[in-house]
Amino acid sequence: QVQLVESGGGLVQAGGSLRLSCAASGRTFSRYAMGWFRQAPGKEREFVAAISGIDGSTYYADSVKGRFTISRDNAKNTVYLQMNSLKPEDTAVYYCAANHVVTYISGDYTYWGQGTQVTVSS
Repeated sequence: QVQLVESGGGLVQAGGSLRLSCAASGRTFSRYAMGWFRQAPGKEREFVAAISGIDGSTYYADSVKGRFTISRDNAKNTVYLQMNSLKPEDTAVYYCAANHVVTYISGDYTYWGQGTQVTVSS
């Protein structure tokens, strides 16, 4: 019912910035909570940030708070993740996800994108 496509990943030097985008299909994007998760090789998928569909409240993992910013443009059916002051430990495949309620548990999300690779060199 909902298709998500991430873009904006790439290779960046430590301290640099990237902006990820996630484009969603459908006409009810504003009703969905959106989340960003990441998964590094050999590690489990972890929560990065989320934004609610009710009031736009934002939530962040402690590891990225102050460096990453999640936002959404409901007119464009798009959610963004602005990543600043990137560190090598941020290297991972980043996924966006959609759910009817905001949560930081990956298993709660109904729809997932294909992921986009972010690599931060030291």
